[in-house]
Amino acid sequence: MSEVTRRELFPGVWLRAVHTNKFKSSYLSVTLLAPLDRKTAGANALIPEVLRRGSAVHPDMESLSAALDELYGGAIEPAVRKRGETQCVGFAASFLDDAYALKGEKILEPAADLLCELLLKPYTQDGHFCPDYTAGEKANLIDRIRSQINDKRTYATQRLTQEMCKYEAFGVDKLGDEESVAAITPESLWQRYQQLLRTAQVEVYFCGSADPDRVAGALRRALSALPVNENRVDPECSVRVSAGPEPIVVEEAMDVSQGKLALGFRTGGATCWEEDYPALYLATAVFGGTTLSKLFMNVREKLSLCYYASATLEKMKGLVLVSSGIEFDKYQTAKDEILAQLEAVKRGEIEPWELEGSRRTLIGACLSTLDDQGRQEEYWLGQTAAGLEEAPEEFAARLEGVTRDQVAQAAKKLELDTIYFLKGKEV
Repeated sequence: MSEVTRRELFPGVWLRAVHTNKFKSSYLSVTLLAPLDRKTAGANALIPEVLRRGSAVHPDMESLSAALDELYGGAIEPAVRKRGETQCVGFAASFLDDAYALKGEKILEPAADLLCELLLKPYTQDGHFCPDYTAGEKANLIDRIRSQINDKRTYATQRLTQEMCKYEAFGVDKLGDEESVAAITPESLWQRYQQLLRTAQVEVYFCGSADPDRVAGALRRALSALPVNENRVDPECSVRVSAGPEPIVVEEAMDVSQGKLALGFRTGGATCWEEDYPALYLATAVFGGTTLSKLFMNVREKLSLCYYASATLEKMKGLVLVSSGIEFDKYQTAKDEILAQLEAVKRGEIEPWELEGSRRTLIGACLSTLDDQGRQEEYWLGQTAAGLEEAPEEFAARLEGVTRDQVAQAAKKLELDTIYFLKGKEV
């Protein structure tokens, strides 16, 4: 069994510790949570990449690798994520749990020190970030932004959310945009870094066998150089309740062999903070969240209208996003059938095996989170961004009690807001 605790180390700096003997490694992350903003997203995403190139103590990748080798080959990687309308940037580290050290030495403390050294004691030149490191990582980030178009399935969903949330922070990509990244200088990045350290809420996560009090002591010492701020910014997420009078339709043409149809629905303001959230979560699964869903079984398998068709729920934003791959000439038929399957869920036309199959899949996914340190950290980061404390086991228990009628009622709130279609270029 594991025990999860959360405590404040400094004002706006929180530690969530999962005390468990289940794993041979320990997992530690430090994440800065900042409002997602078009002006700062690119710089925020670039900061951990530049920091990872070297610190004041270990000024290059070679010396950093040597320091990690001394921790039994530990790993520290930059992390840039998006939770609702919060951009989460920082580092995630994995290293041998103290219980398995050959000579009984402590690994937690030096690992925490090294991670926080990367975060708080960067390698600098002339009082700001190293120009070479900044230029190199800028080029890498611009390449990552450009390469998003290569995965057309992900790209279509990204374009859907950009159009659907054009005037909302959720429409901003977690990596920022090419133009703003290209304009970054070592001096401007340094200023943004200082501001981020002063204002962002800081979430520290640890999973391992070390006593939570010892973990808190190690992290207080390692993070002691953080600027003190009693008013760090709490994450927030705006929720638009209803769709417009008519769905927005966006079509783009590219040199592709398969069409991508993406549909965005508003949930009528229903989010993870509502009492009926488990019903909405299960409704999304019955509609298109599993291989037993209506989209998969009917639109893909039975009618062969899609190469794939699935639905995901953005729990903080109140959106359900449908992703599908289709033949270009099947656009209208596929769209109509996707909407027809949603109407069937709204009417409660759900077979017992559909409901129970989706329920068991979701509960299994919830509980399997406990078997993977990285997935646990992802789960708790999402809970932190949402201001929630419900554990995976507790949410799984709530899913057990959801009825077919509750699923149908939750589905009735869904309204089509935006349609995005990526088609081929006409010859």
